[in-house]
Amino acid sequence: MPRILKILFFLVIVRPVVLVVLGLNIRNLQKLPRTGPAVIAANHNSHLDTMVLMSLYPLAMIHKVRPVAAADYFLKNKWLAWFSLNVIGIIPLTRGGHVKREDLFVDCHKALDKGDILIIFPEGTRGEPEQQAKPKKGLFYLVKDRTDTAITPVIMYGLGRALPRGEALFVPFVCDVVIGDPMSVAADSDAFVAQLTDTFAQLRQQCVTGTSIN
Repeated sequence: MPRILKILFFLVIVRPVVLVVLGLNIRNLQKLPRTGPAVIAANHNSHLDTMVLMSLYPLAMIHKVRPVAAADYFLKNKWLAWFSLNVIGIIPLTRGGHVKREDLFVDCHKALDKGDILIIFPEGTRGEPEQQAKPKKGLFYLVKDRTDTAITPVIMYGLGRALPRGEALFVPFVCDVVIGDPMSVAADSDAFVAQLTDTFAQLRQQCVTGTSIN
């Protein structure tokens, strides 16, 4: 049932909005991972970020695409929790340092072991529209021992203006989605953060809208 609900939701609601109402400039779509285990690491300015990334996949495999999302936000009431878990198919993550590192990513590892494709926002939260925050180190600790898991970096620009944080209605904008080559994992967390930051900056140069991410 959750698989059918997810397909219907994206077919009837999300895809018409994302692919018709929004204007998307998509570059390097062929670089998007089609099989798991894999991680998409993307910048984060809007709730539309997840919907756009998932909409790039065929409906037949969208059940394999799993956003990693903050448990304190998406499980804060029973209705939102049901929708997030059963329709979007999130993997809830407890933020704030209340969980041991070895326990934090248990559900992520289970999903990767099943061949799922995870969507992760390394900044940890939505930032101000079109501003790039420094990535956190969590992604490094998730993948550092997983030689089977590729990381595909993605930069999106314009979605923070289309649906800014705290807003319920979106405004159509032309938005960029630039997909990069799979990344290797650096030797330590600081080097990985620097590597990911540089990669995001390079992908940002391929955007055709706006001028810069601060």
